[in-house]
Amino acid sequence: MNRLEQLLNMHQANPTDAFLTFALAKEYEGMGQDNQALEFYVNLRQTQPEYVGLYYHLGKLYERMGNAEQANEVYTAGIDMCKKVGDRHAMNELMGALDEL
Repeated sequence: MNRLEQLLNMHQANPTDAFLTFALAKEYEGMGQDNQALEFYVNLRQTQPEYVGLYYHLGKLYERMGNAEQANEVYTAGIDMCKKVGDRHAMNELMGALDEL
């Protein structure tokens, strides 16, 4: 069984696990399957928006897909969420990504 299959099986057994959803998005991204990665990132953002790690990676994915406007929205929303949950490190990363955009 390959890594993707393992992650899919674990995710099926525990679909609300934010880390597994994020890991699947990263796995698909690493395979160059951006649309599948996007589905998992968007799902994670909708179901567990406090998982601040997703915003940077989702924004970068949007950038790579040529959608700077959507990346801007994601970075900004991520900064707001970081303020809400008190994650200054992630907030600084998102601010840097937004500045580079």
